[in-house]
Amino acid sequence: MDQKQSERTFFITGAILAGLAVAIGAFGAHGAKKILSPEALIWLEKAARYEMYHALALFPVAWALRVWPGQAKWLVAAGTMFIIGTVLFSGSLYTMAFTGINLGYVTPAGGVAYMLGWIALAVAAWKSKED
Repeated sequence: MDQKQSERTFFITGAILAGLAVAIGAFGAHGAKKILSPEALIWLEKAARYEMYHALALFPVAWALRVWPGQAKWLVAAGTMFIIGTVLFSGSLYTMAFTGINLGYVTPAGGVAYMLGWIALAVAAWKSKED
């Protein structure tokens, strides 16, 4: 995937994930209280919150690809880790909330992916002084 396509992909993915986080968060705040346990509501809220944080993080990644083209490998890694983290972290919590299937072993892997994304973003910023 070329740099322009990466910018668009991260921007579009961020917008879609943010919209989904709003929808799921609204459902959790209004409709889910009647059908989910208190523990499941906590999982749902946490999943939506972390999804939103990392959806929003994709926008500066897209911007940084334009501003720091020499750091594309680090920036693509950051964006990819944010997406993988969302699928694993938020996805596992959503699955646990809605189905009761315990995927607690997947959730920490998503957290690690989130951390790796932030590290890659920091490295890109650090190395950007070379651009």
